[in-house]
Amino acid sequence: MTRVELTWIEKRIEHWIRFGHDIEETILDRRRRVLGFAPNSVFAFVRWAANDYGTVLSRIDILRAVAAGEAYQTVPFVAPGGEILLRLSGWPRVERVLQAIDAVEALGIDPAAAAPEHWRHVHNRLSAGEPPRPYTRERHRAWLARRSAGL
Repeated sequence: MTRVELTWIEKRIEHWIRFGHDIEETILDRRRRVLGFAPNSVFAFVRWAANDYGTVLSRIDILRAVAAGEAYQTVPFVAPGGEILLRLSGWPRVERVLQAIDAVEALGIDPAAAAPEHWRHVHNRLSAGEPPRPYTRERHRAWLARRSAGL
C-alpha cells in the first residue's frame, strides 16, 4: 500500500489529493492525515506552500501506487513512493494540469481511470511548453480495451 501524508496549515501549507480513491485514512491530528492507496491505483497529489512574501512552492504529481517488491521513485510525503506519471512544478504548469484533469472529468471519465499514457503525455508536452492533446472518449475506450486484453 502507498501512503500519502496530507497537511493543511492555513495560508502556509496545503497538501491535498486532487483525484484518486483511497482505501484507508488515518487522522494524525487536526492538521495532518495519512491516506492509503491500493497497488495500481492512480492519484494526483498537489503540494502548495507560502511564506510572508507569497507562494514558494506549487507542485503536482500524478502517481501510480506500487505493489510490494515493485520498483518505484521516491516523492516527498509519499511512502514508499510510486511510479511517476506526471511531475510538474510552478503555478502556471500546475494550473494547466488541473485544467487537463477538469477536461477529463468533463467527459464523464474518472481521471484515476484514464490511461496512464495520457498523464505522461501531459507531463511531456507541458515540460516542453506545448499544449497537450485532449483526452477523448475514443482514447479511453482504446485504453480500456488494451487493459482488458492484458496489454
